[in-house]
Amino acid sequence: MTTVLLTTLFSYLLGSMAFAVIISQLMGLPDPRSFGSKNPGATNMLRGGNKKAALLVLLGDALKGWLAVWLTQRYAVPINGQMWLAEVAAIAVFVGHGYPVFFGFKGGKGVATALGILLALNPLLGLLTFASWLTVMLLSRISSLSALTALLLGPIMSLWLTEDKIQRWTILLIALMLLIHHHSNIRKLLSGKETVFKKP
Repeated sequence: MTTVLLTTLFSYLLGSMAFAVIISQLMGLPDPRSFGSKNPGATNMLRGGNKKAALLVLLGDALKGWLAVWLTQRYAVPINGQMWLAEVAAIAVFVGHGYPVFFGFKGGKGVATALGILLALNPLLGLLTFASWLTVMLLSRISSLSALTALLLGPIMSLWLTEDKIQRWTILLIALMLLIHHHSNIRKLLSGKETVFKKP
């Protein structure tokens, strides 16, 4: 039980590190929660016009998702012979990103963090999910549509790419949480008001 609690707490606190806010402060940029969608994530940083900052946020948010799972896989002691602690870490770091204790429980939507989690849990699934996101992004230039496509395809692809039922349920749960986080984007997509990024 102690191992589960420590894994959950560490992963949640790691997830609570909002890189959009941290990097904005370090680079002297406006708080991403004060403009655009007010979402502390890479896409909103891009709306602010700083591509370097957006890339750093993307990498930071993905890295913390990957790191929480990888550290658990590498160092945590399996319970009853099963390594489901990695799935506990995955959910905790994702919840931490969405509801960070350091920033008033108002965090990002979690696309990059979810990608990092998938790359650690199942590298092939992570790469294919990223490929689906990138393909839709290049074709549509709409970040939320790309994210929604990827989050729908992720659980479906997991049916073929893993036999681990706990992993499948974890991926589905994260996809559902992502869907909830994107409720405002879904309304904008349906009304044709969602942001379309210009080609570079």
